[in-house]
Amino acid sequence: MKTKMGWGMRSRALFAGIGVLLAAFAADVLAAAEVRGVRLWRAPDNTRLVFDLSGPVQHSVFTLTAPNRIVIDINGAQLATKLEQLSLSNTPITSVRSAQRTPTDLRVVIDVSASVTPKSFSLAPNQQYGNRLVVDLFDQEAAAAEASAPQVAIAPSTPQSPVTPTQPAPSKLPPVPGGKRDIVVAIDAGHGGEDPGALGPKGQYEKNVTLAISKELQRQINQEKGFRGELVRTGDYFIPLRKRTEIARKKGADLFVSIHADAAPSRSAFGASVFALSDRGATSETARWLADNENRSDLIGGVGSVSLDDKDRMLAGVLLDLSMTATLSSSLNVGQKVLSNVSRVTPLHKRRVEQAGFMVLKSPDIPSILVETGFISNHNESQKLANRSHQQALARSIQTGIKQFFQQNPPPGTYIAWLRDQGKIAIGPREHVVTSGESLALIAQRYEVSMATLRSANSLKSDHLKVGQMLTIPAAALAAQP
Repeated sequence: MKTKMGWGMRSRALFAGIGVLLAAFAADVLAAAEVRGVRLWRAPDNTRLVFDLSGPVQHSVFTLTAPNRIVIDINGAQLATKLEQLSLSNTPITSVRSAQRTPTDLRVVIDVSASVTPKSFSLAPNQQYGNRLVVDLFDQEAAAAEASAPQVAIAPSTPQSPVTPTQPAPSKLPPVPGGKRDIVVAIDAGHGGEDPGALGPKGQYEKNVTLAISKELQRQINQEKGFRGELVRTGDYFIPLRKRTEIARKKGADLFVSIHADAAPSRSAFGASVFALSDRGATSETARWLADNENRSDLIGGVGSVSLDDKDRMLAGVLLDLSMTATLSSSLNVGQKVLSNVSRVTPLHKRRVEQAGFMVLKSPDIPSILVETGFISNHNESQKLANRSHQQALARSIQTGIKQFFQQNPPPGTYIAWLRDQGKIAIGPREHVVTSGESLALIAQRYEVSMATLRSANSLKSDHLKVGQMLTIPAAALAAQP
């Protein structure tokens, strides 16, 4: 009798233990994160897959050969979407398949037609997306070129510090025989890929509007002899902010123009704006808000860590300040030209070039401006921004401002500089926007004109200047410059 009772008690204990294990197993299954969607973009040098998750996960990535495969193990996850719907055209991926290794462990296998170098990282939720797992497949040719390229150092102090190569690299294209190279304008369409930018009232994505305007601007610039437009982003894919200026430098850009159509805190806000860099604070609350939102793009799209260089930080900072003084002056000048022409086709949000700490403008050796073509969050402006004829008009106004600037300030060795030297371009009065630290004496010395001439041309009653003040440089002074 005791034996039977003992066995009964043991049986009940055994079944109770199994019940606990099953309950724990069921709890784990219920707690597993879901892969709710997979998105894919093709960039010129890589293919990016983004797994949208319902919660954080642990993962590992490894490669297999014969045949080439990328294996992604996602622990604590279940597939809740279909992989067959991914468009794989123009990518090295031939198929994407999956298997549930355990009820809570997912394996995704990516078959590729060529060797690729994978890089993966997780992204925490932000204002636009939840948890994400990002897997970048770099073409091996691009990865090899990236490994052999000079490393990038970040100047110290603040997160807004500009970027400079650790080794001197030519930022401009060498003159062609005869000294008549094109002026190169790098056109950066804001956002892209999993970073859609701002969203319009009817679902318009900023990334699509900016790419359309950028392509039209490139077309119009390329119609002008002596000018060449180069797109930084040619399709719908993500490029980190710092990489955008690196691409512009590799293309030999004389000017960097970033095109945007952001949202505003108030949906009633309207009007176009032009921005240049500021390392001393924004010129308005709107400028600061826009800069903060744009700089968050890297958090949306995901970027790898960048290590600090071991060079003398103080020396690097001084050299950057010296180079950026002249670059910022040119940025403000070309920005004012563009703003004046944009005002002819659309209302302005501000009538002067604003300044803010936009990461994408921080190239120390290339004049850079950011053009907010309008607020996509405004109902009327979002409709205009999606209109083809309005996009053409905006591009024409930007192109006209750029042309006016370079006709007065052609880089040496360009076709436009040759036209000027041959007297085939009339040199009219030029505007100079005063930047921090400039004095009337320094400006007079730069343009080889007397201070008295500058006072007279601008009806100045004293030598005191204000940051942002516009000065007219007499044509005679410009003609005297080599």
